[in-house]
Amino acid sequence: MTERIEVNPQLLIWARDRSCRSEEYFQSKFPKLPSWIAGTAKPTFKQLEEYASGTYAPIGYFFLPKPPKEQLPITDYRTIGNKELARPSPNLLDTIYICQRRQGWYQDYARSLDLDKVAIVGKATTSSDSISTASDLQKLLEFTLEDRNGNWATVLDSLRKKIEKAGVLVMISSVVGSNTHRKLDHKEFRGFTLIDEFAPLIFINGDDSKAAQMFTIGHELAHVTLGKSGLDSVDISTRSEDLTEKWCNAVAAEFLLPQEVLQSEFRPATNLIDELDRLSNHFKVSTLVALRRIYDAGYLGLQEYQDAYKHALLRLSKYSEKKSSAGGGSYDAYFARVGRKFARAVICSTLAGDTLYRDAYSLLGFKKHSTFENCAKELNIL
Repeated sequence: MTERIEVNPQLLIWARDRSCRSEEYFQSKFPKLPSWIAGTAKPTFKQLEEYASGTYAPIGYFFLPKPPKEQLPITDYRTIGNKELARPSPNLLDTIYICQRRQGWYQDYARSLDLDKVAIVGKATTSSDSISTASDLQKLLEFTLEDRNGNWATVLDSLRKKIEKAGVLVMISSVVGSNTHRKLDHKEFRGFTLIDEFAPLIFINGDDSKAAQMFTIGHELAHVTLGKSGLDSVDISTRSEDLTEKWCNAVAAEFLLPQEVLQSEFRPATNLIDELDRLSNHFKVSTLVALRRIYDAGYLGLQEYQDAYKHALLRLSKYSEKKSSAGGGSYDAYFARVGRKFARAVICSTLAGDTLYRDAYSLLGFKKHSTFENCAKELNIL
């Protein structure tokens, strides 16, 4: 006889709700689920494995007496006031866990090579002047106004590479790991930072527009200078009550569009909508960021700003900037997902015999050795 598994129905319900998958999916994929929940039937171990995979839940959880209370492993800065946020999705949790594993590997790698600690980690506090901090970051990264020439994707990639050169791991992806069927949602989060002296890591949700990603990467970079890990849903217009978020927003805004530069570039006589579009394209910031900087500079009154903000937000809702792909076949897209700095380190360590190929494939999201070799060639390692 086929062995049936006794499972607490509450665990089955918990996994179903946690997965955020549609009712149609469960009706099609697991037609016996209602009877499992009702207790009139029990799943086989194979069926339970399939259910665990389909709900993105570890198989071991189904042998617990009751549903676990999953907590985010990093500080959640998305909370606004007393608003209660929904439970974290398995896509968000698994993305954080993947990045933590990569960071842990790189920590060991950096120490084994006796690499220096990353200089910018924890070099500022929320009492530090945001303008000076942003200026120091611009100088350190050599991120000049000339670097804004080119399209959005090119400028974003250039900034990512400059941050990696400063010692920070940067990963931009719209999917969980390399699974293109598990797409991230920018409405849930826009980015997060994992702090470590040897391996600070910034993750940017690639589901977002390029303009939003630019601001998020500036915001997460500010988190690195504070030495504070955290999960963010960054919005330049949001008046967060948290001092850390206020400071990081201020640094990001100044880093991307310095007030001194804005004052010399802004054309008050020009139609505001046209001017926002010009500044947005010129500095590679969103029109909302440009509008906020104009308001902060004193060119608009509060009511003018609020009216303009509503109009700009309406325009953005009708026009969606091109988002980064979920992966595709491009190695550039792949290196954006894991970061060139991290990929190079793992591949070099593996070729040197210090990391198992099996572990390297898992860390990098490879299934074939040919992919490993091709990436090595793209990085000029082979």
